[in-house]
Amino acid sequence: MERLQKVLAHAGVASRRKSESMITTGRVRVNGQVVTELGTKVSVNDQIVVDGVPIANEAPVYILMYKPKSIISTVSDEKHRATVMDLLEDEVNERVYPVGRLDYDTTGVLLLTNDGELANRLTHPKYEIEKNYVAKVEGIPTNDELETIRHGIQVDTFKAAPARVKVTSADRAKKTAIVSMTIHEGKNHQVKKMLQTIGHPVEKLKRESYSFLQLGGLRPGEWRRLKPEEVKQLKKQVQM
Repeated sequence: MERLQKVLAHAGVASRRKSESMITTGRVRVNGQVVTELGTKVSVNDQIVVDGVPIANEAPVYILMYKPKSIISTVSDEKHRATVMDLLEDEVNERVYPVGRLDYDTTGVLLLTNDGELANRLTHPKYEIEKNYVAKVEGIPTNDELETIRHGIQVDTFKAAPARVKVTSADRAKKTAIVSMTIHEGKNHQVKKMLQTIGHPVEKLKRESYSFLQLGGLRPGEWRRLKPEEVKQLKKQVQM
């Protein structure tokens, strides 16, 4: 037996917090009865329906998207701004949601799925899934400054794990540089904060890769479904 909100989250219906809201607002039925009490436990034999759709009827979906700027990487937005779900239009009937987030002004690789177990494992620190970012920063970082990132840097209330980082190009006239950084954590605004801490604020940020997945020929706003072998490789990385 597991808590209903946990089952909903693992099934890819929504995040744990959003699932709790769905329950308390009467959108979830268990065996035909509306359930509004958090902490309700269910088993694999119970029929769970959300907004009239049985959660067990959804086939697993795995999507790789090139997130553009000015798009929110959530399922919905209380300010009514455009979200990544708008980019899927009516081509995906299943209830997918983003695996982690990218900032409003950050572009690049974003995964979406309704496979809650895979999503949870991909974002769990235990599996150290690498993400590579390319940033345009103010100023030109010195090797000594980058060494602090390579050895783990204190950022706000947490110490970031050691990251791979290097300057790939520099414009001395404009006093800017392009920095490549690979991390395996996913703290809020982490890359921006790490570079800000060494004195080089980020002007532009793009996630080039998520694990072995890259954008390929996708353009901003475009997406594709993952190939079966890609899904298999991701699951292997998180021991599924």
